[in-house]
Order: sequence, then structure tokens, then C-alpha cells
Amino acid sequence: MSDQTASTHIDLLRHGETLAGSVYLGRSDAPLSEHGYRQMAEALLDAPRYDAVLSSPLIRCAAFAQDYAQQHGLPMHHDARFQEMDFGTWDGRSAAEIAATNPDALENFWRDPVTFTPPQAEPLLSFQARVLSAWRELPARYPGQRVLLVSHGGVMRIILCHVQQLPLAELLNFPVPHGALHQVSVAHEPQQISKVQA
Repeated sequence: MSDQTASTHIDLLRHGETLAGSVYLGRSDAPLSEHGYRQMAEALLDAPRYDAVLSSPLIRCAAFAQDYAQQHGLPMHHDARFQEMDFGTWDGRSAAEIAATNPDALENFWRDPVTFTPPQAEPLLSFQARVLSAWRELPARYPGQRVLLVSHGGVMRIILCHVQQLPLAELLNFPVPHGALHQVSVAHEPQQISKVQA
């Protein structure tokens, strides 16, 4: 039985490279490449024993998460709130393609993603609210446990900004490459964070 007063330890794992290549990949989905799957597996080579696996339902996260949970005999849960931001008309397009048709919009988004939303995309503040609504539930759902959360670069940046109490506008300053792994400990509110691998 878990300790109801102990911190919950959450390892954040970003999905690996996908077959879509280097594009803005939000709600649209693409499977992992073989290299992408290896990136995730290698990130967890020295991982501790988890109590549960939690994942975005998108296949680039869920396929690996399901395999890992089965291999280690762990309960597996999906939460759609941990899906990537919806990039609207930018979804599936590379930065070069976007810059070729609308360079100002891309530059504005990189400079101030809170104010400038891609066409038909999910506003960053709405994305933040969605992710944090799920994040804040985890200490009560998994008290004193260690959980693997498999998600996306944007989701991880939202969480990292939150736990470090940084302005949302700084989220693009966090390097979260494919297969990045970060460890966070939370009580009733996030208390500390230590970077494990990136």
C-alpha cells in the first residue's frame, strides 16, 4: 500500500522520432520509426521500477508505453489531456514549409507563443490548462508511487515550466529532444525537479 503522504515520482519520457520526419506534429498521428523506438528504450535502460505507466493515446507514445507496461507487468492508463498541442494548419508541415509561405507568423510564434497562435491551432493557454488539469491529479492518483508518463515535447515543456515556476512564454527555451527523460517529484504541488537525460 502506498504512503499517502510521500511524494509521487514521475518520469517524463518524450516519444522518439516518427515516420513523419521533422514536422510540427500535434493531434495528427504518426508511428515511431525503428530509431524512434530505440531512442525511448535506450532512455529507460537504467530506469527504476515503476508502479504504473501513463501515456498520451497518440500512437507515437501509446505503442511504446503499452509494450513497456506489458514487458514489466505494469498497469497502463491513457489520458487524452496529455496529447500534444493541436497545431492547426501547421500540423504535419515543417518549419521550412511554413516559413516559405508565412515567415512572420512562424517568427512571431517562436518569439511569443502565448500571444501568437498558429492558424486554427489550440491556443497555448488552453493547451496549458488541459495539461495541468491532468498533471495536478497525479499525486492523489499515485501517492508515494513512481510513474512513467509517456508524452510529447509540448506537454513536457508545459510541465517543466510549471514545476520550475517559470513564465509560460519561456517554454520554448526547454530542450526536449526525441527520447528525452526528465524526473519530477511532486507532493500536493510540485516541489522539485532534476533533469535525468535529454
